[in-house]
Amino acid sequence: MKNVIGVRFMPVGPISYYEAGQTKYKMDEKLIINNGNAVDIGQVVIVDKQCKNDESGIHAHKHIIRVATEKDLEQDEKNRAEAKEAFAVCKTKMKQLKLEMKLIKAEYTFDRSRLTFHFSSEGRIDFRELVRELAAVFRTRIELHQIGVRDEAKILGGIGPCGRTLCCSTFLGDFVPVSIKMAKDQGLSLNPAKISGLCGRLMCCLNYENDTYVSLRKAMPDYGQEVMTPEGKGKVVELNVLSQVVKVRLFEHNKTVEFAGSEL
Repeated sequence: MKNVIGVRFMPVGPISYYEAGQTKYKMDEKLIINNGNAVDIGQVVIVDKQCKNDESGIHAHKHIIRVATEKDLEQDEKNRAEAKEAFAVCKTKMKQLKLEMKLIKAEYTFDRSRLTFHFSSEGRIDFRELVRELAAVFRTRIELHQIGVRDEAKILGGIGPCGRTLCCSTFLGDFVPVSIKMAKDQGLSLNPAKISGLCGRLMCCLNYENDTYVSLRKAMPDYGQEVMTPEGKGKVVELNVLSQVVKVRLFEHNKTVEFAGSEL
C-alpha cells in the first residue's frame, strides 16, 4: 500500500492523485506541480488515502515540486488577473473574426507556458486564425478548448430549480450518467422543464436517490398489474415508492383502495 493525496487544479474539478512519499501534506494546502506539459498550482482536497502499489492513475511524488510559497500565491493571483484581461482581448478578437463562439473562461498555467480559453459552440469552429492572433498578442502557447453545456454550467455556476447553488459548481467533481429511466423510477413528471437543470440536461440530483428507489420498487407491483388484495382482486393504479403504499382499483367494488406493499 502507498499513501497518496488528491489534488484539484480548478474549483470542483476532477481530482488527480499523487504519491505523498514521506511528506505530510495538509488539507487545502497549495502545491506547485509539474504535470509534464506545464507547471501548475493545485489544492490538496484528499490527504492520507491508501492505495495499492499497482493501482493505475497515480502520479509519482517527483511531480510535486514544492508547497506553494507566498511568492507563488502572489504569482497565481497575478495570473488570474491577467487571464481576465486575456478573456476580454479574446472576446474582442472573436467579434472581429465573426466567430459564433461563447467564451466561458480563460486561464494561465502557473508557469505561464500555456493560456487556455474555454468556449462553447453549437457546431465545429475553425479558430485557427484566432489562435494565430492570440499567440501574437500573448507570446505563449494558446489552446482553445470546446466544452459542453454541463461543463459550462459547472464553470459559470448559478441557482438551480431547488433554490440552491448548482451541485456541479459546488461539490460534484465528475459528472455521472443520468437517464430518463431514473425519473420514471422515482415517479416524477417527465416534463423536460421540471427535470432539467440550467444546462438543459437532466438534473444530476436524479442520481442521488435512484438506488434507493430501484431497491424499494423491487418489492412492489408495477402500474397496471392485476393483484390480489385482502378485499379482492384489482389493478394497480398508483404507487408511492417511499411510503410503500399501493393504490388498487378493485374490480368487484369499483373503488380505489390503498394497501401497504407487504399486504399484496
